[in-house]
Amino acid sequence: MLRIPQLTMQATFPQLSITIERGYMHMRQQQAEMSIEQPKPQLEMKTTPPRLTIDQTEAWADMDLKHIFRRVEEAAQEGYASWLSYLETTAIQGDELMRIEQGGDVLAMQAQANSERPPFDYNVGLIPRPFSVKIGFEPGRIDMHWQTSGARIHIEPRPVQIDYKPNVVHIDLARHNNLRIDVTV
Repeated sequence: MLRIPQLTMQATFPQLSITIERGYMHMRQQQAEMSIEQPKPQLEMKTTPPRLTIDQTEAWADMDLKHIFRRVEEAAQEGYASWLSYLETTAIQGDELMRIEQGGDVLAMQAQANSERPPFDYNVGLIPRPFSVKIGFEPGRIDMHWQTSGARIHIEPRPVQIDYKPNVVHIDLARHNNLRIDVTV
């Protein structure tokens, strides 16, 4: 009998061992430093006060309470008007006397006209006319100019502090592969 050798094989497969070290990440951030400053606005104000003017000059003049300069001016005007009237009357009477030969009682008429007083002009005195007091009014004004400046904001950020450890994976060979061959006769 013939014996054939037999081969027996026994194989052991490799085995891996995997261990994982968990990583971590911690983040911390301090609050930023912040300062806000708001300067006060500047106000520049100009006022023009109201103005009331009351002119009673004509009312006082109506009551014959006039300033001396006005009295002198009126007297000068009255004197000039009287002088012009006198010149006119003298010229007219002179012309009449030049024509005396034409008849008529020129001398008697002139004597009578020169001896009579002019009619007396009278009025209720010491009462001012209506609206003789002049009133003027200028309203006041307020001019306001503002100078504002924006807020001054200063921010100093703090950096983020990060503690980080990544995951670590360890791969080891827990069991080696093995092949065993036995020959049996």
